[in-house]
Amino acid sequence: MNRKVKGDVIKHLQQFVTEERWRTMNDVLSKRTRHLTVVLEDLYQPHNASAVLRSCDCFGVQDVHIIENENKFDPSKGVTIGSDQWLSLNYYNKQEGNNTIRCYERLRNEGYQLIATTPHTDDITIDDISTQKKTALIFGSELTGLSEAALTGADGYARIPMVGFSESFNISVSAALSLYELSNRIRKSKDLEWSLTEEEKLDLRYKWLKNSIRAADKIIDRYLKEKEKGKNPS
Repeated sequence: MNRKVKGDVIKHLQQFVTEERWRTMNDVLSKRTRHLTVVLEDLYQPHNASAVLRSCDCFGVQDVHIIENENKFDPSKGVTIGSDQWLSLNYYNKQEGNNTIRCYERLRNEGYQLIATTPHTDDITIDDISTQKKTALIFGSELTGLSEAALTGADGYARIPMVGFSESFNISVSAALSLYELSNRIRKSKDLEWSLTEEEKLDLRYKWLKNSIRAADKIIDRYLKEKEKGKNPS
């Protein structure tokens, strides 16, 4: 579907949502970013997986990259409360090869710096991460942590400062704290083009409207057929 037709379909679908929902969609879109993204490697605890997705939505991070080498990603709907339907979830779960490497190659080609969130000899704190470059934060399973491939392939390592007896935060808490820090700095920056392009907003507006309207595919199909008849009356 080309941009002109998609724009026409969006105008048609708009009548099936309330004005409040339409305003909310556009307000959220204006704050969405792909300058910051999240990578989840072999996260299998449903509660943690769900909480991270919810945090991504709350902090305006549009893309989540999900690596399934050992564990299937299975978020709990009761925790996500539907937040996953507003995100772009990218899965890496091929049986051949290493999905972590596959994910890293894609993100690096898209210009991201890959920051593994784990204590390391060369680590820095989250607040010291430069936001001048597009940044991918990589989180691993709470029990086993990040794989060797994830660690060796990263461009840097970051941790959250702690002053208590516990050695680490829960993975969902770590993600929320990291996203708050970096997304806040990105949006306050005056020299970063962190917002979505108009093309990206158009695509998401279309997707979100479909998610919000019952039987949206049938409505779109009927509209396009009627539009076609109007162009070429029989």
